[in-house]
Amino acid sequence: MDLSVAIVNWNTAGYLQSCLSSLRAAGYIPAPAACCGRDRPEAAARGTAIGSAALSVEVIVVDNASPDGSAELVRSEFPEVRLIANSENLGYAKGNNQAIQASSGRYILLLNPDTEVPPGALERLVAYLDAHPDTGAVGVRLLNPDGSTQRSCRAFPLPLPLLYEALGLAVLFPKSRRFAAYRMGWFSHNREMEVDQPMGSALALRRQAIQDVGLLDEQFPLFFNEVDWCYRAKQRGWRVAFTPEVSIVHHGGRGTSQIRLAALRESHRSLERFYQKHLRGRIPWPLYVATLAANRVGVLVRIAWSRAKGGR
Repeated sequence: MDLSVAIVNWNTAGYLQSCLSSLRAAGYIPAPAACCGRDRPEAAARGTAIGSAALSVEVIVVDNASPDGSAELVRSEFPEVRLIANSENLGYAKGNNQAIQASSGRYILLLNPDTEVPPGALERLVAYLDAHPDTGAVGVRLLNPDGSTQRSCRAFPLPLPLLYEALGLAVLFPKSRRFAAYRMGWFSHNREMEVDQPMGSALALRRQAIQDVGLLDEQFPLFFNEVDWCYRAKQRGWRVAFTPEVSIVHHGGRGTSQIRLAALRESHRSLERFYQKHLRGRIPWPLYVATLAANRVGVLVRIAWSRAKGGR
């Protein structure tokens, strides 16, 4: 198997349907008659799809107990897709780990359900990884529905870049490599480049790198799991890259938008877990404390702003 596509879903049935439909239209999921008829019942059991003569693809959906009928949708409309239906919401990290452990591809694409994959994208993705054996993970160009490019690469959340964000210097100097370092405001996303952390909405991992680095850390159930994995991968000597040669449409935040305030709190808690895991004792204590204090002030401001706009 060349590529395993892992989709962790919670309560976004409409977007999941569009995502799987795009994979089917691109040839990565066979039509039900071709996959699940009398001649090929074993293909349905494996959840294996042939995208082209040169590329073998399997699609695995992990549904985290969605109340909107997502699991039933997959069973009825996409029987050729392998479904793991959890009885409770186990989180994004654990869901992806379930899919990784159930997969057989040389590469694993972690794909959000609010995405759409065009024809040829997965062939180009596999070709990129084949051509760059030192690359443990690669992110792709994410497009808004109108075709514009999303900003999808960031630096690791180290103290100085985060403090520049908190002080507003990133806003004042949005193209500065120093002051806008965290969100990489200077990067145009139009060239291949080694980066720290591509967005996990469409992030391809090499199985050999997973075997070396380990699975996603489940103490980061929703956010920062891909940041933590990329950080560990770089420590192990793997390259993490961004390529604009592969484009995928991303509608953006459709799962977390349902729990906006809880997601804000969890994002900042995850940042603190990242610091406790990787930076505690490795940076000066005053800088460590100042960064986490700025983080807490930031989340309070964002929560107050969200509530003022009527957020949940």
